[in-house]
Amino acid sequence: MTGIKALVEIVIQLGMIWLTFTAIQGFRLERFFRQPPKTLPLAIVLLSTAIGYLCASFFIGFINAVSQLPGLLR
Repeated sequence: MTGIKALVEIVIQLGMIWLTFTAIQGFRLERFFRQPPKTLPLAIVLLSTAIGYLCASFFIGFINAVSQLPGLLR
C-alpha cells in the first residue's frame, strides 16, 4: 500500500507541475520585455515547479485529511 501511495503522490506532483507550467506559458511573458532575457524559460520552469509543488502538497494533504475522516465516526 505504501508503494501505491508514493506512486500516486509522484503522479499528482508531476501533474500539478505540468498544469502550472502550461498555465504560466499561457501568459506569454516574453511580450512584456523588449528583449526577453535568455534565462526566461528557466525562470518559467522554476516558477512552475515551485507553484506546482505547493499546489500538489495542498492537494495531497487534503486527500490525507479526507481519508482520515472515517476515524472520527468510530
